Amino acid sequence: MTKKALAAAVLAGIMALALTGCGGDKKAEKKAPAGNGKKVVLRVAYENSKTEPVGVAWEKAKEILDKKSGGTMEIVTYPDSQLGKKSALIDSMLMGENVCTLADGAFYADYGVPDFGIVFGPFLFDNWDQCWKLTKSQWYKDQSDKLEKKGLKLLASNWIYGERHTLTTKPVNTVNDLKGLKIRVPGNKIQTEGFNALGATATGMPLGEVYQALQSKTIEGAENPLGTLYGRKLQEVAKYLILDGHVKNFTTWVVSEKWFKGLTPQQQQWLLETAEEAGKYNNEVQQKTEKEYLDKMKKEGVTVVVPSPEVLAGFKKKAESFYAKGKEFGWSDGLYETVKNAMK
Repeated sequence: MTKKALAAAVLAGIMALALTGCGGDKKAEKKAPAGNGKKVVLRVAYENSKTEPVGVAWEKAKEILDKKSGGTMEIVTYPDSQLGKKSALIDSMLMGENVCTLADGAFYADYGVPDFGIVFGPFLFDNWDQCWKLTKSQWYKDQSDKLEKKGLKLLASNWIYGERHTLTTKPVNTVNDLKGLKIRVPGNKIQTEGFNALGATATGMPLGEVYQALQSKTIEGAENPLGTLYGRKLQEVAKYLILDGHVKNFTTWVVSEKWFKGLTPQQQQWLLETAEEAGKYNNEVQQKTEKEYLDKMKKEGVTVVVPSPEVLAGFKKKAESFYAKGKEFGWSDGLYETVKNAMK
């Protein structure tokens, strides 16, 4: 048994116990095979709080799927990393577990589809329209197909997670001010190297550990959309925010390809439609709440820097070194140009 398989097996046991102590529905302990008359349960686990837009949208998804399926399918949500780290959840999917989580191209690069990682490159997109054009392109379909062959099925790619900004314990007014600062990033190579390219010292750690790390000065900053930064109350321990928007972060929801194939065609359709419709709802919530989060942070003493075009140009120039590392990431030749053309 490989280390990943062993870790996933251990996680499966932990999750079974967690379901009785984390407020989850005990019905979710049993995976109902599709088509046997029992309710099909999908456990949706994520790092964010239930009050963040993605959390609110998954509560909406519960209603949508219940209505579509006539109560024969159910979503049970586990926010705040109740079922463990994202990487461990993905490993459990590879074992065929009925788990869903939020993940991005940077993680899929670490699971055997290296070209997918570019979607998380710094300053790749100029606007959201470019994101949606890319997700509807043949290039994106090809990457999704490759991911399925690795055992992971994307339910939806239309969810806005938000523009990722940088919150620090020291003032950052230009990209040069990031030099040497320890900035928390999710634990994957793409996001680590993306922030290292900007001059920072990227430090991978779970989202749930960031507050204490900032408080103890183990790190000096974190990057994420405003809703996530505020949702984790990071503004209490870091008082400087620069709206650099280094990544326009659309996100995906992923499940076990093996588990998904075990559903009936009708059940698959209901689930895909639910994820897509909930994504549209999420995007509406995101747009409404972003300004609210920013206003709240200001009221709580956060100094906000809106970088000028010249300052942003400095960030983008610094980020160019990231795309020169394509071979190190295992990217296809000319990937940057291929992706840029696909989003036109």
